[in-house]
Amino acid sequence: MSSVIKKIEKHSPLLNKAKIGDKLVSINGKEISDVLDYKFFSYDTRLKVVLESPEGRIRSVKIKKSAGGDLGLEFETYLMDRARACRNRCVFCFVDQLPKGLRKTLYFKDDDARLSFLTGNYITLTNLSEREIQRIIDLRISPINVSVHATEPELRAKLLGNPDAASGYELIKRLAEGGITMNCQIVCCPELNDGEALSQSMRDLAALYPHVYSVSIVPVGLTKYREHLFPLKPFDKDGASETIERINSFGELCLEEYGSRIFFPSDELFLKAELPIPEDQYYEDYAQLENGVGLLRLLHEEFMSALENEHVECDGITFSIATGVSAAPFLSKLLVTAQEKYDNMDGRVYSIKNDFFGHTIDVAGLITGHDLIAQLRGRHLGARLLIPQNMLRDGEGVFLDDITIDELEKELNVKVIPVEQDGTDLFLAMTGNFSERDLNYPKR
Repeated sequence: MSSVIKKIEKHSPLLNKAKIGDKLVSINGKEISDVLDYKFFSYDTRLKVVLESPEGRIRSVKIKKSAGGDLGLEFETYLMDRARACRNRCVFCFVDQLPKGLRKTLYFKDDDARLSFLTGNYITLTNLSEREIQRIIDLRISPINVSVHATEPELRAKLLGNPDAASGYELIKRLAEGGITMNCQIVCCPELNDGEALSQSMRDLAALYPHVYSVSIVPVGLTKYREHLFPLKPFDKDGASETIERINSFGELCLEEYGSRIFFPSDELFLKAELPIPEDQYYEDYAQLENGVGLLRLLHEEFMSALENEHVECDGITFSIATGVSAAPFLSKLLVTAQEKYDNMDGRVYSIKNDFFGHTIDVAGLITGHDLIAQLRGRHLGARLLIPQNMLRDGEGVFLDDITIDELEKELNVKVIPVEQDGTDLFLAMTGNFSERDLNYPKR
């Protein structure tokens, strides 16, 4: 446990009562084992907080605060504990498909319910003790994100490479009965958990609605580094089309019975099937955006709204956009639409092939700095190069292969502007209406 206090905010009700280096032992008699205990048991207005000094002296203090107000403490680790590593050997695991030599953090597989609740990570439920399952129910830790992949026990155990995974659907039912809301995902692998197996998974999960609130179905991602791994096939156009039809047919039944489709194919499946991205109403409340479901449609809606309502001039300065192979045609259409309004807009969209991971990986978020340099050097880039923010490590100006934005700018002799996955931000970046503040991405 790492509940040692490393910082006390000025607004903290424990200011001058706790000290840096103290260990948080309990709140109102409840032992604090990690961040979830800390957040839940510190909710009330009157608290008795027990602290332990570095020398082992125990003392208690009483405080008053607003209901739900933050105690204003920071600890040595975010979770007040170690992140839990995944115990599965999923046949489609992307980490197992990484080349050697990348930074160590990319090889860590987490499977932590606390991160599911706090940051939206997906968990398989195979890493939970009985106490932790009951705590999720008792503390109403909801919503959580669950990787299902299949509900049939033997198939799920095979997919996750773990016999304990066979009980996954029973645990999902138990959480649903306990009132926990779940957003789920299925990584769909041709000839494994597609077809009738996918239909069974959808039937089983739909029976738990609304506690199983939404389910995304995403195609398996396969890199070129799969030597000695389980033989998997990528989706082709026909397979993606058949899978979308299966999902949508069942989704229509769910819409009629429950008022929600519940099941949503990812944008990547539509692109692989060469089918148009559905309209805005298809995605309901966009519950699965983080899984790439509806991202392109929402980007389009935001972009068109900005094009109509943002009364700004276009600076006429030449720019370029670099993105993945799958999204390039979509962004090209947005550029053409904007040029119909601004006849001085001079831009180009460059489709970047993923030589680093292999050409079966065609999403923007997995493009590396080396591929950008190799494929854009000598091209007509203009004065600024727009890239999706998700190409970069969270909160930093660094690509997956540790190339920095500074290095990219020097190699290509162009200003690089990371753009959030937001249609308005894209529109403003294309027209040149951004401030220097927008360019202050964190340095390495």
